[in-house]
Amino acid sequence: MRFVLRILKALALLLVLVVIAAAGWLFIRPPELLRVGDGYAAKIVCSNVFIAGRGAEDVLHDDVQAPGNPLLRLVRVSVDRDNDRVTARFMGLFAPSYALYRGAFGCTSVPDGNFEAAANAAPFDPPAKMQANDALWPEGEGIDNPADGKIAALLADAGVAGPAMRAIVVVRNGRIVTEAYGPGFSAKTPLIGWSMTKTVNAAVLGRLMLGGKISFDDDNLLAQWKNDTRARIKVSDLLGMESGLAFNEDYGDVADVTRMLYLDPDMVSLPANAPMEAAPGQRFRYSSGTAVLLSRIWMNRVGNAQAAFSYPHDALFSPLGMTSAVFELDARGTFAGSSYLYATAHDWARFGQFLLQDGVWNGQRLLPEGFVGAMRTPTAASNGRYTQGQAWLAPGGSSAAFGLPEDTFWLTGHDGQSMAIVPSASLIVVRLGLTPSRLDYQPQVLLKAILAALPQPRGPQQQAGSQRQTQPQP
Repeated sequence: MRFVLRILKALALLLVLVVIAAAGWLFIRPPELLRVGDGYAAKIVCSNVFIAGRGAEDVLHDDVQAPGNPLLRLVRVSVDRDNDRVTARFMGLFAPSYALYRGAFGCTSVPDGNFEAAANAAPFDPPAKMQANDALWPEGEGIDNPADGKIAALLADAGVAGPAMRAIVVVRNGRIVTEAYGPGFSAKTPLIGWSMTKTVNAAVLGRLMLGGKISFDDDNLLAQWKNDTRARIKVSDLLGMESGLAFNEDYGDVADVTRMLYLDPDMVSLPANAPMEAAPGQRFRYSSGTAVLLSRIWMNRVGNAQAAFSYPHDALFSPLGMTSAVFELDARGTFAGSSYLYATAHDWARFGQFLLQDGVWNGQRLLPEGFVGAMRTPTAASNGRYTQGQAWLAPGGSSAAFGLPEDTFWLTGHDGQSMAIVPSASLIVVRLGLTPSRLDYQPQVLLKAILAALPQPRGPQQQAGSQRQTQPQP
């Protein structure tokens, strides 16, 4: 009996030593996967608390833990409102990661814990806050017509709207005809677009292109690419995701994309140092790193840092009246053009209306002629799925297979964000939510149902009038 007790005591001691060793290991050298998870939690909680005004525990549960990796259920967060910081730790103890709120520029991941560097990277003179007004949308927030009953019924159908829908806005002939919101969300809630941000970032670059400061054919784009095969990469290659740069966009593990977003305070570093895997223009590779490179490139072309920080607001958001838009920066001061734009569904729809009008707003051309056309033109290397301007023709499958109009093009983002633009129907459908890809929801179902429910022109005269409304202003 004594021998058995000795064995049990030895095993208990061994177990204690193993636990202590494991805890020490997690404290000193936590696995990158835990650091990514904590970085993701800190960043998402920070943005939703400080930008959208949501509760930290609600965001942690609904946005971080419910749809994600089971390990995320062990993450705990704390919000320091005095210092505008959020800290996330695995089991409340390990692999701490941080996010910092910087006012008009939202939140940023601070994976190295260097809050001073992160604070100093954002300008002290942010753009002035715009105020919304009560004029009719898109000039203001007013809605003049009662909701279309048929479309409203569709949006109330979870099978059509999709799981965990947070906002749907339907725009026809330049006016909001129907909108719907999930529990706890409203027309005033800023929501993340994830990769829909890429298309907005491309439009910011297009604004510079209109002023002649950059062109599709520009090469030698970064100083570190000088005397390198990467010097041959053109702006058009980056816009079409055909740069030839290697990049791993797999979100299932620690990959280039998660390392860039949550482990590196300078998001430009990883994609800028990526090796070439193909000649420019020869291979399609969807890459969030490419979008961040485009941010750095257009910021360099603006002329000075302060003007670059203000440029998205001054050149795009202010003219369009996107009063809620918050375009976030990384910890070293580059716009996260791959992922991090928050805006209300009304403001996302404004951007869609801007593209439907061929880059013209209030009679003023803000994008070069042909720029939106590039957003609608497929690239050969993507087999017709992706376009020359950071947008999609066939996200997750062919639009033609769903019987959609041929001129349909898309903005899409992680976890079920989408915007369909159908110029021939003068239609925009914005759908935002938290719908992981494993649920197999396809926004084409929503768009097809809405198209079928739209009132059809009664005759040639009415049809001609409708067509005139869809034409860009001169």
